Amino acid sequence: MACMLSEISEREDVVMADTIIIGDGPGGLSAALFLARADQDVFVFEQDKTAMHWAQLNNYLGFVSTHGAEFQKFSREQVGAAGATIRDEQISTIEKAREGFAVTTEAGDRLECRHLILSEGEKPRLAQTIGLVKNADGAIPVDENSRSDIPDVYVVGRSTRPGRSQAIISAGDGAAAAIDILSRIAGKAVCDWDSPPSDGN
Repeated sequence: MACMLSEISEREDVVMADTIIIGDGPGGLSAALFLARADQDVFVFEQDKTAMHWAQLNNYLGFVSTHGAEFQKFSREQVGAAGATIRDEQISTIEKAREGFAVTTEAGDRLECRHLILSEGEKPRLAQTIGLVKNADGAIPVDENSRSDIPDVYVVGRSTRPGRSQAIISAGDGAAAAIDILSRIAGKAVCDWDSPPSDGN
């Protein structure tokens, strides 16, 4: 499917970001965490209305039976503390910019980025407006790193596996997308790994 992104003219009044993430569920927030920890300038957009608020997590590794709303609260705080900017706004349009993509919020703010991660859930409106098409299973096709058919556009979470959506899988999708972005920037494989502090430190 040909990309339906139309190019916009250069503007001086736009905010520049390395990556813009649309969707603040586990997939989007996981991607934001990895990227922010790598000192990338990351913006996350959505209004914390993810389906997680109606979920009870009994199978998310590391959590003991946690309400999805509590998971969301903790995750958003963690991502913000890592340096990502979370804006409780919706994006109305996505367009092609000279060096990446431009998004416009419903309030009319315009931001540009080099990489775009879409985590829109079961109704991927924006993904479809830029030419990403669902397959016969209702999923947007992506590769093992969540890359779509449009260069530098990643799709994570329920949009890519509507019948097998799990929070922990979506978070993994987001992590894979972030690591792929960081690896492409570095020109080599990147692994996000921290060693525990030494005794007494």
